[in-house]
Amino acid sequence: MSHYAIVLEIKKMLKNLDGWLDKAKSFAEAKKFDVNTLLTWRLAPDMLPLSFQIQAACDHAKFSAARTGGKDAPKHADDQKTVDEFKTRIASVLEFLDGFSEKDFEGIADRTFASPRWEGKSMTAPNYLVENAVPNFFFHTSMVYALLRHAGVEIGKRDFLGAQTFKA
Repeated sequence: MSHYAIVLEIKKMLKNLDGWLDKAKSFAEAKKFDVNTLLTWRLAPDMLPLSFQIQAACDHAKFSAARTGGKDAPKHADDQKTVDEFKTRIASVLEFLDGFSEKDFEGIADRTFASPRWEGKSMTAPNYLVENAVPNFFFHTSMVYALLRHAGVEIGKRDFLGAQTFKA
């Protein structure tokens, strides 16, 4: 299977996350509170808030494709303050991911990635994608889902999984 398939799934999940934010907006409207207050929610005192979880999901999405597909990721200031600003960030990352094709991942086995945080160590691009980028993306996406569920937003497993390509 091509590594590009992982990018396709990440795009789908980002679209799902965007839909959860729409449901959060509707929920807040119905309950008559400012949806942006949800951005400060945490599941535990030492956990980073919902706003960070969205930023991190977006960052891991764009970096997973950029670092393994040989392109430079766009820079995003972490200055979003509203759900609508986060939806704009998600749209920007989706637009970036739309610029990838299966061809971008040819030769992925020959690419490596190193991070200053790894203290002089590196990983092959496939290992980075599978062992680091994808688990981090799904971790932060799952935290967004959990925080919104905890707040009372009516989202369920079908919202998490999104559309599936069943055949009769």
